[in-house]
Amino acid sequence: MAERAQYVTLGVADELFAAPVEKVQEILDVRPIARLPQAPDTLLGMIDVRGQGVPVVDLRLTLGLPEAADTENTRIIVLALDGPGGDHRLGLRADRVFEVTVLDQDELDPPPAVGGSWSGRCIAGLGRRNGRFVTVLDLERLLGGVDGLTRAA
Repeated sequence: MAERAQYVTLGVADELFAAPVEKVQEILDVRPIARLPQAPDTLLGMIDVRGQGVPVVDLRLTLGLPEAADTENTRIIVLALDGPGGDHRLGLRADRVFEVTVLDQDELDPPPAVGGSWSGRCIAGLGRRNGRFVTVLDLERLLGGVDGLTRAA
């Protein structure tokens, strides 16, 4: 029997997202972030993870949602992403992390084809967990500018 794909489910605002578990290196409590001058709004700055600088991106701002203050549930998910220059580490700040889980069905639904300027290209697919939609993120596409960020780190 084939193993089912596992995902780390996380919340931003009232929405439920998921990242493939194989992309997640670790989940950290919020810590001080060193700001970078003239960085894009989505790039919060750098954190130290066991002696290595890791850039941190705000998932809320990346998704076009309003900024929000950190809470006791805010987490930084350290990701290992594929890029043109090789593997890169990146922190992703999310409002909360729920669990590592499988989705209700093995196959993801494709993003809806609604036309216009929205392509849904940062969505790997839509799944369901306990009857609720879960947007599975295509992290490399969502964080497309990561190659330049992590090379500088």
